[in-house]
Amino acid sequence: MFVMPSFSPLAQIEQEVLDAYSQAVVSVVDKIGPAVVRISLDKALPDQPWLSTGAGSGVIVSPDGYVLTNYHVVDGAQHLKVGLIDGRAVAADIVGVDPFTDLAVIRIGLNALSFASFGDSQKLRVGQLVIAIGNPLGLQNTVSAGVVSALGRSLRGISGRLIENVIQTDASLNPGNSGGPLVDSRGQVVGINTAISVGAQGIGLAIPSTTAEWVVGKIIQHGKVERIVLGIAAQTLPVPPVLRHRLNLSNEGAIGVLGTERNGLAHKAGVQAGDVIVALNDKVLNTIDDLHRLLNTYSKTDKLWLTVIRHGQSHRLQVT
Repeated sequence: MFVMPSFSPLAQIEQEVLDAYSQAVVSVVDKIGPAVVRISLDKALPDQPWLSTGAGSGVIVSPDGYVLTNYHVVDGAQHLKVGLIDGRAVAADIVGVDPFTDLAVIRIGLNALSFASFGDSQKLRVGQLVIAIGNPLGLQNTVSAGVVSALGRSLRGISGRLIENVIQTDASLNPGNSGGPLVDSRGQVVGINTAISVGAQGIGLAIPSTTAEWVVGKIIQHGKVERIVLGIAAQTLPVPPVLRHRLNLSNEGAIGVLGTERNGLAHKAGVQAGDVIVALNDKVLNTIDDLHRLLNTYSKTDKLWLTVIRHGQSHRLQVT
């Protein structure tokens, strides 16, 4: 008597694909899970006599106890404690923070720890499998999987600066995932989960690993990330067509200076309230974000020239 096979060829192929997908996620969790930690803290509230509690995630990035997380997770922390996957809870100290990228490095006093390695976020492709591991809503070592939904997004950081090349993913993220790793199918960290889009479902954002790895290196080496800060209060302004034509400007927008920080770089260079900054080292600036983005490409040893419009005339001012 002929017996129908229990699986059709198509069903068998679908089962094999599912097994491959599952195996990829399981192998990543086995590899990276021990390096993912839960961060709990007490922080002071402004104008309040008591401490509030907070929690987030982090990932161990070296065997001697350096942990990468978000700046907003540890900001204002009075006491920090790191929970490991084996149940140990260890006090931690803040090594350094970088509000501009919403990243921070803390350290625990343990050695020979499981740690995660950075991958190259610049090689990510839209549609690629990614796995998020963290502690959403206090549920330790929770795993969610999804894909890279988009690349090259921008995110406004706590400092007000734009964080560039942010990764968008549909891997489920919830409060408490902040600071945890976004991992590719090879088990390498390609992002640090930092935000969920309020009012939207399935939209999470992660700081790219190329940025995170650079920040970690700077903080471990120097305790901070040194950036050029001009010391100005400013706003983006439109440039009238008449002024563009008269001064031969290509700007559609520019940066109006509202004030300068005393003894700041701009103040020492001669920048005044009312000046309009149109270029840095002859590179056109249309917005404040353009200025921040360009400043990040220079070091403190580079010579900088600001082109400003003052009383309808163009001036070049050297920033030392």
